Amino acid sequence: MKSLKLAMRPAFFQMWRSQTVQLAKYGLFASIAAFLATAALAPLGSALIQDWSRRDVELRSTLVFNAVGMHLTGLLAANQRVQIDQLFERVASDARVVGVALCRGDGLPEYASKLMPSTLTCKGIARSEAESFSTLTVAGRRMLVGAFPISAREIAAHFIILHDLSYAEARGTEIRNYASALLVGIMFLSASLAVGLASYLARQWLKSFRAAVANAADTSIMATPGQIPGPFDSEIRKLLKKLDVSRNATDGEHVQWSKQALRNILNTDLPGVDVLVVANREPYIHNNGPSGIELQIPASGLVSALEPVMRACGGTWIAHGSGSADRQTVDANDRIDVPPVNPEYVLRRLWISEDEQDGYYYGLANEGLWPLCHIAFTRPIFREADWQTYKQVNERFADAVLDEAKSPSPIVLIQDYHFALLPQMIRARLPEATIITFWHIPWPNAETFGIFPWKEEVIQGLLGSSILGFHTQFHCNNFIESVDRFVESRIDREHATVCHRGNETSVRPYPISIEWPPEALASQDSVAACRKQVRNRLAVSDDTKLIVGIERFDYTKGVLDRMRAVDQLLIAHPEWKGRFVLLQAAAPSRSKLPAYSGLQEEAIRLADEINARYSDCGTAPIKLVIRHHEPAEVFELFRAADACVVSSLHDGMNLVAKEFVAARDDERGVLLLSSFAGASRELSEAIIINPYDAFAMGEALHQALTMPAPEQRERMRLMRARVSSRNVYRWAGQMLLDAARLRQKHRILRMASEPSQ
Repeated sequence: MKSLKLAMRPAFFQMWRSQTVQLAKYGLFASIAAFLATAALAPLGSALIQDWSRRDVELRSTLVFNAVGMHLTGLLAANQRVQIDQLFERVASDARVVGVALCRGDGLPEYASKLMPSTLTCKGIARSEAESFSTLTVAGRRMLVGAFPISAREIAAHFIILHDLSYAEARGTEIRNYASALLVGIMFLSASLAVGLASYLARQWLKSFRAAVANAADTSIMATPGQIPGPFDSEIRKLLKKLDVSRNATDGEHVQWSKQALRNILNTDLPGVDVLVVANREPYIHNNGPSGIELQIPASGLVSALEPVMRACGGTWIAHGSGSADRQTVDANDRIDVPPVNPEYVLRRLWISEDEQDGYYYGLANEGLWPLCHIAFTRPIFREADWQTYKQVNERFADAVLDEAKSPSPIVLIQDYHFALLPQMIRARLPEATIITFWHIPWPNAETFGIFPWKEEVIQGLLGSSILGFHTQFHCNNFIESVDRFVESRIDREHATVCHRGNETSVRPYPISIEWPPEALASQDSVAACRKQVRNRLAVSDDTKLIVGIERFDYTKGVLDRMRAVDQLLIAHPEWKGRFVLLQAAAPSRSKLPAYSGLQEEAIRLADEINARYSDCGTAPIKLVIRHHEPAEVFELFRAADACVVSSLHDGMNLVAKEFVAARDDERGVLLLSSFAGASRELSEAIIINPYDAFAMGEALHQALTMPAPEQRERMRLMRARVSSRNVYRWAGQMLLDAARLRQKHRILRMASEPSQ
């Protein structure tokens, strides 16, 4: 464009003398017209913006009521006061929601969130038989009050939601400011034209730029004159609109998250993106068996969550090849297409020697980081040699990512504590990559993490991520506190970002979940058939109550604690002797480590001891099955059980709880869930237990065994609705949407930083 300007300069000066008078008149008239037009339209624009903002708030109020109305009606019918208060506080946590309440008469609201103004009475709120909206001034601020009638199950009330409208006035002020700025710009341009300092090309460029800014005026990222070339006009408008997070409806609870929805995100927001997953565990393992090569799907919550995501996204999964026949099944580049029947993505296997496995996986990761992050009172072990091996293996995975990347800016999803150093290593190799690291286990408080000898290196490694995810906000807070204590950085707590060595990392909670509906559920028999088949295998009567516990042998899962709870149940309630069985299915795990092999031996000893104590009662109360169970077997046990117990001593999320809920399409069965598992934040309708209190857990088992069918159905229905809406596709979709916005923002900033040509 600069060369075009230079080329036009001689012609411009030839025209200058003959057109000076005309340009001066044009400039004067244009300035006057622009001044009058802007002065007249500024108030109108401000009013239109305020009116649009009000309608936007009304729509938000209606969406909130549609989301919670049915749930609230059920809670009111059951007189669940605590749950109603909790529901109201969750709704009121939105930044623009001042408060929510429930009115039945003209006095004070019957229920109200904590920040609901005390001066606001039901009598002062306009209500009718249909939804209604009114504007009030409360404590000097303009508020929009939405009133929604509830008339079901003999309930007559109004759901009240109060929104702050002060931001609408602020928007109007912004419009007036923009109009004033536009006026100054037009006057300056007219004056420039009058003295011959503007050219036709410059006028076209400014016109295009002003149109782009005007169309994107409601976005959070604005360009400045001279930064963005005209040819990028349409591209800028598109990208700026996508960056408005508050208008992106795909974050809502009402979205039907599925494999196709995830693919739509990739096609729309990340077209042609290169997706790479890095995880220690592979989704498909090939082992040599008696009849040849056998395929195994590992018992892993990580695999259960990520595998359906990869089938939706495609791309490449990079993992340690651990099977005895893994080398026989890959191609010359150590790759294999998976799933075997209908391949949808590529598995790249990396080979790790036994010595490397001992240092990196068994040593630093599982004898060091695992017990450090899980507060299960097992002392972590730190060895310098393990740390060196851990670094070496992380370097090898970084090289593998570089090999598999098809572009300089892929999306790399790094999974778990095995790769704390990997984000920074990839950042050094692929500076334009969008790196999402998800930490699947808890993150301890800063004081606890402070005992880790290489804490600074681990934190700095993770801060190579673009986005760092945890299961809960509590774990995010712990990580930020650790950064604040041990690493020099700039922390923005309001936006949960950390700037370190020129890289900004967003720290976000992404509660992981499961596929909905689970693939293993499709091949299941009816609940009645499953109950009969499982009880026949266990050689127990049809009327025997069955509670299942399903996980791998790990000291964080509370396997011994639930056995002790069974003993307490039979002591306090002897009527269950011979009429109750705990089926504990546990897959061997990390048997090379003394803490794990010792746990398995102790579990066998404790089960034998308790069973011997009740040997004269017929059916043994504990049946311990130590082997790997395929997903179909697990879901059969879930469907056959009267209850499922998840007694984790400390857990990031725990997907067993969600799988049990997903398996019960009959809306029966009871979930007993540890308060120390992340899933307890979402599945509050479960019986919440403290696994450290054996007596109380025994009483919880009794409550589960005697819970009436209607109560089971009500609890299960609510949990199933939550798991179905917050499934694994939503987990992945939120991360990918955040990655898309981040990439778009960086793209705009790069364009804005380029000098105009």
